[in-house]
Amino acid sequence: MKIEKTKLEGCYIIHDTVHGDSRGYFFESFHKNRFYEQTGLAIDFVQDNQSKSQRGVLRGLHFQQGDDAQAKLVRVLQGKVLDIAVDLRKQSPTFGEHVTVELSEESRTQFFVPRGFAHGFVVLSETAVFFYKCDNFYNKASEAGIIYNDVDLNIDWQIETAEILLSDKDKVLPTFSELKAHINF
Repeated sequence: MKIEKTKLEGCYIIHDTVHGDSRGYFFESFHKNRFYEQTGLAIDFVQDNQSKSQRGVLRGLHFQQGDDAQAKLVRVLQGKVLDIAVDLRKQSPTFGEHVTVELSEESRTQFFVPRGFAHGFVVLSETAVFFYKCDNFYNKASEAGIIYNDVDLNIDWQIETAEILLSDKDKVLPTFSELKAHINF
């Protein structure tokens, strides 16, 4: 497991060591002790989630606040996505900045998004199966989000706007500037 820092404190790209032969491959997708040794973060995951989506589906930008904030370890089991994390920690020097990572079944790259970040992804392949671990349980009452095409965040989703497919909930999310005063991290 090789862990790469990003420009956002606490966000890491994880490159797994893959062992392959004529039968296929094997890799350790998470090792709590090794993760701690390389990041200093003691993470206890409590919930796993998986989704399958077609090309253009954009899920995000979502987060949970307060005691229900979640850290996530995300990966793609099939297909390819562009994954985004936005720093929402008001005291952070990178508050309001984002990082993008392409995740695919071929690269087997993972992305760790700590508490205090909005998260989202868009499917770039025909379909994608997206898997992620959370260190806190889902709580609808603590759920919030930011509209994907926020002008202040200026995220390049690397897909034509006409191709983007949103849930009804994600179509009406507030802007970053509308939400800034209410963010609780």
